[in-house]
Amino acid sequence: MISVQEWLAHDPDPGAAAELAACSEAELADRFAGTLTFGTAGLRGPLRAGPNGMNLAVVLRATWALGRVLLDRSPAGAAVVVGYDARHRSAEFGRAAAEVLAAQGFAVTLMFAPVPTPAVAYAVRATGAVAGVQITASHNPPTDNGYKVYLSGGLQIVSPTDQEIETRIAAAPFADEIARTRVAASGAELVRAYVERAASVRRTAGSLRVALTPLHGVGGDFACDALALAGFDDVHVVPEQFAPDPDFPTVAFPNPEEPGAVDALLALAAEVDADIGIALDPDADRCAVAVPTPDGWRLLSGDETGWLLGDYVLSAGLDQAVVASTVVSSRMLASIAAVHGARHVETLTGFKWLARADADGEGTLVYAYEEAIGHCVDPDAVRDKDGISAAVLACDLVVALRRQGRTVLDALDDLARRHGVHTTTAVTRRVNTPEQAAAVMARLRAAPPTEVAGVALHVTDLQPRTDALVFTSGDDTASVRVVVRPSGTEPKLKCYIEIRCSGELEPARARAAAQQAAVAADVRTWGQRGPN
Repeated sequence: MISVQEWLAHDPDPGAAAELAACSEAELADRFAGTLTFGTAGLRGPLRAGPNGMNLAVVLRATWALGRVLLDRSPAGAAVVVGYDARHRSAEFGRAAAEVLAAQGFAVTLMFAPVPTPAVAYAVRATGAVAGVQITASHNPPTDNGYKVYLSGGLQIVSPTDQEIETRIAAAPFADEIARTRVAASGAELVRAYVERAASVRRTAGSLRVALTPLHGVGGDFACDALALAGFDDVHVVPEQFAPDPDFPTVAFPNPEEPGAVDALLALAAEVDADIGIALDPDADRCAVAVPTPDGWRLLSGDETGWLLGDYVLSAGLDQAVVASTVVSSRMLASIAAVHGARHVETLTGFKWLARADADGEGTLVYAYEEAIGHCVDPDAVRDKDGISAAVLACDLVVALRRQGRTVLDALDDLARRHGVHTTTAVTRRVNTPEQAAAVMARLRAAPPTEVAGVALHVTDLQPRTDALVFTSGDDTASVRVVVRPSGTEPKLKCYIEIRCSGELEPARARAAAQQAAVAADVRTWGQRGPN
């Protein structure tokens, strides 16, 4: 481990020394207690000096390590792609990463401007590059940034590659001793091709009115261009949220799922009498969909959008089709796939697993989603979640339904009649440290709950594949499912609940709602006092 003195002596950021000198002993100890590690979404952490934060020195050493791993696998001169979003210091970090890789002999394409994360995933796949780097912290607070790595095909890294990079980071030179070679930024051709491909997922003709917000992120112009190319040119944007702003001044958290984050979008949608509302997260890899109801506008859950898009994709009658969702997502997609004669694959959480759902060669992935509003609607082009192509397809679905005299709410009702009412919710138990979350998981494993809301439970432990427990109960008429796991990006424990009830629609919904409330109330006690 590098000492504070060594780090200061070799940190190429002239402001780092003053920042660290102003730290208390406790703060300094925290910053040097370890290094950022590759989690669910790559490296991600607060913008601050020291090895346990996102800063220039960390980016330089991580990129040197990535390059060494790639050199062990790839020929000299292999192509890599580097992009960045509009967060604080993203452009600086992106250029630094490009320069380190160029000095190691790679042919580097450095994006010309802040771009959506899926544009980088597309570029890696389209050019046959051996890797890609995107500087982004997605929907984290403005104080954070991150470093996301793709390998060949535009797939996120998985173990053991992440461990190999971390091993190389531990052996990396001091940051100011890492060679860098200047790189000229690319033209816009690759990003233009990405936008055109996103527009091409459209299947119908006809327009509609769209309300859109990129939540101060990079997706605004790119989404508007893709929608226009797809024939959706009646787009109204939330003006105060349209331009990229790394401080995200109008929202407490720049995540469409957070309470209040899409209030301005819903107000705009009502004002302009829109047909659909679209909210992208700051790096535009996630897409939330809002629809009008008799009681006003509401945001669909990630699962609801997943059911609708999955059913729409499969309605094209694709051969050997594979669809995928994660262990914490709704089970309805599996039922939808069965009706269409497709294969459903359940993966661990994260698109690094979803993107590999057809890796066994038994069919071709055509759609994947996770409940956290991540949708992959064109896996041939982008093997990751892509908010912009998902927005185009969601708009296309609304037009297709309107041609049939139906609405999104009608489509959801039809799915519920066919597959049973499915309701989903999540209970979050916030903790101070990942160690506290691990302690709760240990208690649950030692003495797992045997019932919830009066229903007997069966427990399945997903270790060693992943740190999660799955509690299930039920039969063909009704079922309960609870998945408990620590978050991969934040210090909290997450409990994902799904209730399924069959029968007449409204009575089934009432039973499901009551059961969900009772289950959620019991599950909240699991994280607070452990199981009985």
